[in-house]
Amino acid sequence: MDAARQNGTTPGTVTFVGAGPGDPDLITVKGRKAIEQAALVLYAGSLVPREVVACAAPQAMVVDSAPLTLEQCHAMVRATALEGRPVARVHTGDPSLYGALREQAALLDADGIPWQVIPGVTAACAAAAAAGITFTVPEVTQSLIISRLEGRTPVPQREHLHLLAEHKASMAVYLSAASAQALQDELLRSLPAETPVFCAHMVSWPEEQLYWTTLGELAQCITSHNLTRQTVFLVLPAQNSQGAPSRLYAANFSHGYRPARG
Repeated sequence: MDAARQNGTTPGTVTFVGAGPGDPDLITVKGRKAIEQAALVLYAGSLVPREVVACAAPQAMVVDSAPLTLEQCHAMVRATALEGRPVARVHTGDPSLYGALREQAALLDADGIPWQVIPGVTAACAAAAAAGITFTVPEVTQSLIISRLEGRTPVPQREHLHLLAEHKASMAVYLSAASAQALQDELLRSLPAETPVFCAHMVSWPEEQLYWTTLGELAQCITSHNLTRQTVFLVLPAQNSQGAPSRLYAANFSHGYRPARG
């Protein structure tokens, strides 16, 4: 902030933009506008297609952050923002999930640089759309658990997948394809082998691969189709349940906009 004060410049705002799962058309209108107006567009090129940021202004600096460290990214963002120019920091999916948002925001706060977040479509929702399913089934499950298998990044003991799976709720498992057998074994501790699983690799990208399998055959599916990075697994214990119709549109169910009939 000192540099900005010295030259009388108000710092530019840094906008964390959720780019969505990959399809350039799945970014929000607000997110696209932030990219179009930015002087610096810093995007995670290992996860975000270049087409998503192709709308940047011709004079904007567009940089792939994949080979950079946190400090290198922040130095570029800081320099641009303290010149009074806007920055778009483009994240895959939604910035609130596995997006390293907290540490970036902390550095901006320390420098007195304003920031904001524009949400994006996360891969779990894109996968559900591709599968044509809903995570919630009336009277069967009303919850969605988003988590990951422990790997190089540890997971708290209380959040190990087999403990979360005991709820029999819908689950979206990220960042776990590299340990196929371990993922299957962990979930089988709490769920039956016939549990439906939807595997979505690079969902909404041109290279998209989508497969239905069961928990008992999950590892084989991952291995045989070489599903590695950018795969989300929807574990759906309620998928084959009859459930009950939603009460929202039932004629005998009243709410603030419609009285019950019959």
